[in-house]
Amino acid sequence: MQGHGRCLKLFLAFALLLLQYTQGGEVDHSQRDTNVTIRCIERERQALLAFKRGLVDKSDDLLSSWGSEAQKQDCCRWVGVSCSNQTGHVLQLDLSNEVVGGYFKFRGKMISPKLIELHHLQHLALPWIDFTGSQFPYFIDSLTNLRYLDLSWTYFQGKFPSQVGNLTNLVYLDLSGNRFTNVENLNWLPLLSSLRYLDLSFTNLNNVFDWPAAINKLPELTNLTLEGCDLPSPILSTLSYINSSKSLTSVDLHSNRLNSTSSIFLWLSNYNTSLVHLALSSNFLAGSIPDVFGNMGSLAHLYLTNNQLEGVDPHSFARLCSLQSLYLSRNNLSGQLSKFVQILFSTCAQNSLEELYLSGNDLVGSLPDLTNLSSLEILNLNNNQLSGVISEIHFSKLSKLQYLDLSSNSLVLDIHADWIPPFQLNYIRLGSCKMGPDFPKWLQTQKDFSYLDISNAGISDIFPSWFWSLCRNVTFMNLTSNQIRGTFANLIVEFSNFPVLDLSSNKLEGPIPLVLSTASYLDLSYNKLSGSISFLCSSAAISLGFLDLSRNNVSGQVPDCLTHLENLVMLDLSYNALSGKIPTTIGSVFRIETLKLRSNRFVGQLPSSLTNCTRLEVVDVGDNKLSGPIPEWLGVSLKNLVILMLSSNHLNGSLPSQLCHLIRIQNLDFSMNNISGRIPPCLNNLTALSQKGHSSLKSTHLYNISTNQGSYFYDYEDDATFMWKGGMRTYKSTLGLVKRIDLSSNKLTGEIPSEITHLVGLVSLNLSRNQLTGQITPEIGKLQSLDSLDLSRNHIYGRIPTSLAGIDRLGFLDLSYNNLSGKIPVGTQLQGFDPSFYVGNLQLCGPPLKKMCADEEERGPSEQSDFINQEDKEELITLGFYISMGLGFIVGFWGVCSTLIFSRSWRYAYLKFLNNLNDWLFVRIALLKRHLRDA
Repeated sequence: MQGHGRCLKLFLAFALLLLQYTQGGEVDHSQRDTNVTIRCIERERQALLAFKRGLVDKSDDLLSSWGSEAQKQDCCRWVGVSCSNQTGHVLQLDLSNEVVGGYFKFRGKMISPKLIELHHLQHLALPWIDFTGSQFPYFIDSLTNLRYLDLSWTYFQGKFPSQVGNLTNLVYLDLSGNRFTNVENLNWLPLLSSLRYLDLSFTNLNNVFDWPAAINKLPELTNLTLEGCDLPSPILSTLSYINSSKSLTSVDLHSNRLNSTSSIFLWLSNYNTSLVHLALSSNFLAGSIPDVFGNMGSLAHLYLTNNQLEGVDPHSFARLCSLQSLYLSRNNLSGQLSKFVQILFSTCAQNSLEELYLSGNDLVGSLPDLTNLSSLEILNLNNNQLSGVISEIHFSKLSKLQYLDLSSNSLVLDIHADWIPPFQLNYIRLGSCKMGPDFPKWLQTQKDFSYLDISNAGISDIFPSWFWSLCRNVTFMNLTSNQIRGTFANLIVEFSNFPVLDLSSNKLEGPIPLVLSTASYLDLSYNKLSGSISFLCSSAAISLGFLDLSRNNVSGQVPDCLTHLENLVMLDLSYNALSGKIPTTIGSVFRIETLKLRSNRFVGQLPSSLTNCTRLEVVDVGDNKLSGPIPEWLGVSLKNLVILMLSSNHLNGSLPSQLCHLIRIQNLDFSMNNISGRIPPCLNNLTALSQKGHSSLKSTHLYNISTNQGSYFYDYEDDATFMWKGGMRTYKSTLGLVKRIDLSSNKLTGEIPSEITHLVGLVSLNLSRNQLTGQITPEIGKLQSLDSLDLSRNHIYGRIPTSLAGIDRLGFLDLSYNNLSGKIPVGTQLQGFDPSFYVGNLQLCGPPLKKMCADEEERGPSEQSDFINQEDKEELITLGFYISMGLGFIVGFWGVCSTLIFSRSWRYAYLKFLNNLNDWLFVRIALLKRHLRDA
């Protein structure tokens, strides 16, 4: 869709220039011709220089032609400036990415008001200049000759500039990607009666319910883009049919909330005969596929991705004889794929369709006959529930096919070894499609693919001799989760790009070849590779951003030659046989965010050069032979740490108080070392652990690799392996949920600091196997998120706090082998744990232990049960007593008194009753006295 938009912009720009020429405003396109003598007008040159002073040229040379020097006097020769050959007036100022060669080449401080001196300016394009914090130029409506205005992605703030409605000559208007406050209305829009192109994407229009009516008043409009505007569904009463104009050819409304299919399609039906491009993706559209599409005879590109459309009855599409692109991915389509295809292409649509996206639905059945789709270039059916066998017959007439995605289904490719496909694929994604045990031989006929995914395909072959020679132009290759054997012997390939290579979870052996260092992403984990990792010393590794060699058999020392790995963000060498010291040049990898060296044989101390790696979020060097004290600089220089695991080493000394500066830490593990001293009382400063909940289930990193061929954007998710409830567990998809501190198996002394109860986000706390003393703080119950608590094998004494019984989530508790005493508090949690978790506390009594407390022994088992029940009853009665007393007061007192206060007849009756009762009592008492006296 972006490609269509760029072509349209270029076309309209060309049309405007042609229009200027025919009207006598000829633009000088020969400014660099030495024979040109026309010089720009001084007033306009000064205005342009003032405009330049409001920009920061990040490269310092893009506007080097703009200046006051004698050889730079003619502003008509400046980059981005065009003038009229007849008058010398500046007609065009264009610093778009097509002119300056990229995005965000400038940072804007302000647009100088002197720009209004360019009275004849017709074309102003300043997209992708970052004016963050600046207000939209208020004077823009003074440039009344403007026909083309592009201030997209300039990040202007403040009130939406409705004054652009005064630019009545505008043909092209793009204000997308700014940060304006909510737009109150579009009343200014109909003033632009000549407008053909309008893009207000990412402008908040959630209160403009009559937006279709404003669009309807633009008789010349051909292209409308309102992406991500939070558009509401049109109100039916505000819609009207158009009799005068049927101009719209392209409508892009994706990423809004047009959940009412009836109203939006009623408005779109105005343009049945003109619409060519329609994008309604990500709009919560629900129900069956609307019939209205069948009336859009000119429709060529239809985007309905990421909605909630249902069924498998696309009859309306069958009448679209010009349909070229159909995007229905990530909906709720169900039923047989064969029925969908049969209906869709039973008529003329089969002759025109080039792109078909049906991924992420619930379509079932086998792959149908596609031989009639002779124009098909893209076929995406991934992540459905397709099954069955695919043969070469299915593709026999798809000679134009370039993009094939059948991944994440249960398909089997049974293709003859001698088959020569009629197509040349650029994009091959067949993950989870079974095609082994040999490499598919038809693949060697594909000479120019850039994307290859045949992961989890049941391949147990060695790399065939022809394979790597096909991969010269590859940008992405995924062969993970097969059983590929053999070595990389005699591997000779010169990648023309910096590819993503994932060869993990196979059975590859031998050394790692030097040529793989040219990758930007390299995952060789879970193999049987051996030898050294000297390939990291190659200068070709400069583009390496992600390297995972975990769970192999590589050995030797990590070479001290890492200074050129300036793009490396993730390094995982865990579970190998590496030895020696961690090289000091690791500090030169200043962009690194994840460093994992777990389960090797590293010795010595953590290199202090790591203080340069301030972006580090994950450091895991557990299960090595590192020694020395825990460095204080961990908490001073590496303040972005989220995971820090130094477990199972030979570290000594005390826990430095600087660790309390790690406000983002969520996973802190120093277990199984020789650390002594007290636990720092400043733990309440660990902000991330002091907050309940989590920011994200996963720990995801986004990064980019810059090369001489451009920038490449990647992401990856962290995982972590640690002891959890007595066993080693690996977490990835829910790693963000795990907030833990593990200081077990050390020599820590003193009391458990009460400040630890401020860490209300803790899910696991393990302080077992130390020499801790004192009592368990009574406020331990504040840790309501705790799922696991292990304080076993210490010297803790006193009673178990009753608040511990109030932690409802507690699923694991071990208090064994301490000096605890008294009765185990009664609660639903504490009595449910195995008695072994309390063993070794000789003075501890009560369920679930068999040992009864002294007062319980006197009463016996039945009385003990009665006593427990009585305790429960007393607690319930105490609460019920106060509730009943309150209700009784309200009902008894106010129920009677309010009646007497507000009802006169009741009040009189009540008082009369009291008088009669008083008289009756007086008489009865008098008679009783007389009777007693007479007796």
